[in-house]
Amino acid sequence: MVNKIFLVLVYAGVPLSIAGSLLNWSSILMFVIYCLTIIALSSFMGRATESLAVVMGPRVGGLLNATFGNAVELIIAIFSIKAGLVGVVLASLTGSVIGNLLLVAGLSFFIGGLKYKTQKFNVYDARHNAGLLVFAVIVAFVIPEIFSQTMTDRQTMSLSVGISIIMILLYLAALFFKLVTHRGVYQHADEFSSSQEEEEVPEWSRKKALIILLLATVAVAYISEKLVHTFHIVGNYFGWTELFIGIIIVAIVGNAAEHASAIIFAVKNKMDIAVEIAVGSTLQISMFVAPLLVLISLLFPESMPLVFTLPELIVMVTSVFLIIILSNDGETNWFEGATLLAAYIIMGIGFYLL
Repeated sequence: MVNKIFLVLVYAGVPLSIAGSLLNWSSILMFVIYCLTIIALSSFMGRATESLAVVMGPRVGGLLNATFGNAVELIIAIFSIKAGLVGVVLASLTGSVIGNLLLVAGLSFFIGGLKYKTQKFNVYDARHNAGLLVFAVIVAFVIPEIFSQTMTDRQTMSLSVGISIIMILLYLAALFFKLVTHRGVYQHADEFSSSQEEEEVPEWSRKKALIILLLATVAVAYISEKLVHTFHIVGNYFGWTELFIGIIIVAIVGNAAEHASAIIFAVKNKMDIAVEIAVGSTLQISMFVAPLLVLISLLFPESMPLVFTLPELIVMVTSVFLIIILSNDGETNWFEGATLLAAYIIMGIGFYLL
């Protein structure tokens, strides 16, 4: 039923998005159409990556899901930088971090926990990711803010570029560690046996899934460019600040694929993939997407230093500590999910009132 609704939204939304942009329809109306269409396209990206996950395994599947989920946000961010909306981009990166760690993980833990009393996932992956989260958010994001207080804008940008290059290299090293040198080293015995017993059939073949991913990404790229140009008018109409649009609206729309996929995997009790999507996507945003955007911004008139506002830093650091504390035992339940969701709602109210 849900898939049929998304199919209708894609068939209706893509032509309406093209027609509305050419005929200059109301920006408020087009904002709604663009957002719904991107969410619907994201659902197809999620289903395609779920099919690939069945073929390639949970780690690669989770990585693919995070990558194509973040591709939507990366595309929106590039067009935002081009339009000079650096504040929206930084806010959307913050929104992605807290959205993945609190909203995506929270919904997965909560909805999955309503069906199963406890759900287990690879504790070694959780501990490995905990160290990377501390590095990516607390070390790499806080240091530029501290040093920028006594630096010129040019020095701050140079520091941001240096940190960005280091983060990208470490992220690639982390992938090499998990997928090559230590692949399967920390796999649970019960996880291995269940993977041997269960033969799941993917919804789509590998070729069809890759074609759908490609077409959906192209469509999202076109619609995202149009969406960016509605932010200013929509913000003035509803009284939303750039910070709120970036942290809540853009982050939720940009991460729609991960939201849907992580919840689906949690309901199927595939928590390794659900956690890999939520935490892995956060690591990819903070260690690859954000640094990449810093480097890409050098091509535009207004560059983007890796400097966040104090409220943005505080909510990201808080989110990291909370998810580490709740997930470091390799088990979860509905109450832990409710705790993460409560933290996200509190932060959302705070940014709305700022």
